[in-house]
Amino acid sequence: MKLARPILIALILVTGFYLGTNRRAFDLPSWIHPESSRAAKLELTEGAAVAPNYDADEQNNIAVYKRALPSVVNITSTAVAFDFFYGAVPQEGQGSGFIIDKEGHILTNYHVVANARQLEVTLSNRKKYKAEVIGADPSHDLAVIRIIGTGLVPAVLGDSKTLVVGQKVYAIGNPFGLSGTMTRGIISSLRSIRGPDGTPIDEAIQTDAAINPGNSGGPMLNSRGEVVGINSQIATGGANQSAGIGFAIPINAAKAVLNDLVTVGRVQRPSLGIRSLPVSPEIAEQIGLPADYGVLIVQAIPGGAAERAGLRGGTERAYFGNTPIMLGGDLIVAIDGQDVNDSRDLGGIMNNHRTGDTVKVTIYRGKKKMDVTVALGEIHQTA
Repeated sequence: MKLARPILIALILVTGFYLGTNRRAFDLPSWIHPESSRAAKLELTEGAAVAPNYDADEQNNIAVYKRALPSVVNITSTAVAFDFFYGAVPQEGQGSGFIIDKEGHILTNYHVVANARQLEVTLSNRKKYKAEVIGADPSHDLAVIRIIGTGLVPAVLGDSKTLVVGQKVYAIGNPFGLSGTMTRGIISSLRSIRGPDGTPIDEAIQTDAAINPGNSGGPMLNSRGEVVGINSQIATGGANQSAGIGFAIPINAAKAVLNDLVTVGRVQRPSLGIRSLPVSPEIAEQIGLPADYGVLIVQAIPGGAAERAGLRGGTERAYFGNTPIMLGGDLIVAIDGQDVNDSRDLGGIMNNHRTGDTVKVTIYRGKKKMDVTVALGEIHQTA
């Protein structure tokens, strides 16, 4: 121990002498040049200070954005979940929507506001408002909420019936909370998709415009800045972000139910008032039907539209697999001249009508083909 102490003191003295006399120990790294080699001033090459010269495509993009942005809103929903100990835990979600009138009605997706205890809407000018749900159509993933404000700018609603594959479209919304984000793409396809409860949504718009979480409920726009769809779903391929396949509900499907949502709070969707069996060629051959397609009326619901119009359900008990059914009823093959091949076709036709509309139903009664006029009733739990 006595020997180690002098040795340690000697090492400290030697190290201090070395650092004090050797300048290179404090030199800057070799990649940092000394002051003498630095430029006196940085010279940049910049473009001339002239007015921006946008091409026609860019000008259209900018025009669409400026026209639509004041109508697009960010929706923050607060719901309540419960932890392991049944304690209330607030949960926030975000989505988009767009103003449809100066009274403050906003169209969005139902899944954006479902189960929300509180809704807050933020406009493009950053003004915030409390909102309430006015009406909802869960089967088509649509909802209308309302704020009370002034100077609101409604979106211009277009016509989704005229859309074609290849047409340019834009999506504006709040993906991942990034407000006022616009993306562009084309219509990749027009196809039927399923709503949250499996209800078919016909002529849904498939696009490659980037749609991400937070875009839900925002507008899909044409090149004139008109709303042609409501951004609703994405195919992710397992990732929680855009994979280049997004879907929007056609605006015409929303326009058909907006009045009901605002005035009644729900959709008064029409119904024939029947229980039915879709007919395939195999079934038609087995039970001797005059056509190998359509829907067979198993039962006309008492008091329903079909019964009031004189349509008939089955009277002969039989089994379809292990399921008892009634045969002998009318076979529906068309409505208003549009073929009804199965229950999906029937549902699609009903979606294009309103309660109280009158339709011409083409049926086979036995071997006889005939037309029956039916005033549609309102759908309940059976259709």
